[in-house]
Amino acid sequence: MSVRIASSALYERLTLGWAPWDRREADLGDPDPWLHAQLHPGSEPAALRTRLAALETLELTPKALFDRYLPPRAQRRDPQVRREYRRRARTIYRQAFAARVLRGLHSPWQLRELLVDFWFNHFNVFAGKGLCRLWVGAFETQAIRPHVFGRFRDLLLATARHPAMLFYLDNWLNTAPGSPGARGRMRGLNENYAREVMELHTIGLGYTQADVAGATHLLTGWGLDRRTGFAFDPDRHDFSSQTVLGRRFSGGEAEVFAFLDFLAAHPATARHVSREMARYFVADRPADALVDHMAANFLSSKGDLRALTGAMIEHPAFARAAARRDKFRTPYRYVLATLRACGCEVREFRPLIGILRRLGQPLYGCLSPNGWPSTASAWLSPDALAARLDFAVALGGGWLPLDPGRPRGEPYVIIAPAAGDSFWGRRERAAWAAAPQRLRPAVRLGAPAMQYC
Repeated sequence: MSVRIASSALYERLTLGWAPWDRREADLGDPDPWLHAQLHPGSEPAALRTRLAALETLELTPKALFDRYLPPRAQRRDPQVRREYRRRARTIYRQAFAARVLRGLHSPWQLRELLVDFWFNHFNVFAGKGLCRLWVGAFETQAIRPHVFGRFRDLLLATARHPAMLFYLDNWLNTAPGSPGARGRMRGLNENYAREVMELHTIGLGYTQADVAGATHLLTGWGLDRRTGFAFDPDRHDFSSQTVLGRRFSGGEAEVFAFLDFLAAHPATARHVSREMARYFVADRPADALVDHMAANFLSSKGDLRALTGAMIEHPAFARAAARRDKFRTPYRYVLATLRACGCEVREFRPLIGILRRLGQPLYGCLSPNGWPSTASAWLSPDALAARLDFAVALGGGWLPLDPGRPRGEPYVIIAPAAGDSFWGRRERAAWAAAPQRLRPAVRLGAPAMQYC
């Protein structure tokens, strides 16, 4: 693949930012080999694998997480038992958070980390909703991460069947009224997932309320089982035929798969997914020509997400946007970029959990199924910039207790801006030169240039 773009601009746009352990942009030379490797990632470095292996909840199945971290039914009314299990459950969130940050900092496969961030957000689940607190890490590890370079159909199916999504959008409750399995809380229809799987996950806004109703009936019985995690319950399913988006589906589990396959291959899905990806990676208002190019690739490749990502990067609109370096970083991307710029070794993650909350984007903490916005209008404000500057001063000055082995208050050493670095204007270089030595890291981390990629 030939990419006519400066390697430094390509790297800034397709990574979480420069780190001291990276090659400098001058060393990249021809960016094609680097980009090919990013699109075909290998194993993580041994040191990173070792640290991830210590986070034992990452590989637990949803059933194992449910059994280990939910109190037995007979003890759930005991306040002390509930508090203890809530305390234990916080371990899952912290380990999922730690894994995301460690990979973002140390993985050489930076494009994959950005795609995980994008696709998790596209299929958002909220850690603060009930049992989702147990399953949000498994959702990323088992439903999102394995499929970011696979086929969209497989990604859609993995999210649709995962307990975190079933619980978050309430499809585990979706039951045909009057069916043999209708009982307790499962007595009637619930439209939440049927609506969002079309509006957010696949085709966009091109549906009617009748389509939602038909999809809701079709998705009845698609739910949870404590023994297996996901389960299809025929006793709660509506076996009558349904028409959705002009196509007729008969009842039964096989038709649920057929419905999801139909959505995954729909031309409207190709455009919706392409536009959302272009908005995250390229521009807040992506050019129609870019979206058309990506959508055509999506359809011709049958939803091959590796091919779709490559098609986006090879388009001239991507090169023009990356050269401008005008994509405002979300709080998550900004925090990771500053940590990488410092070469920060994070061993205590709780301060970062609080920082992302203060900056307005707690990890796994978006209540709305829409996910976090990726546009500047959502994040660029005087108050937000002031909060980022406070963080830059604390981080650059070494005041955040992220690494217990590092002296508190010891500033990080960050490479000074080179005279020929087009990313740094005259004012940034002057501010760096005028700042006291101890404040220079904060100047570098808090500068306007650092807010963009």
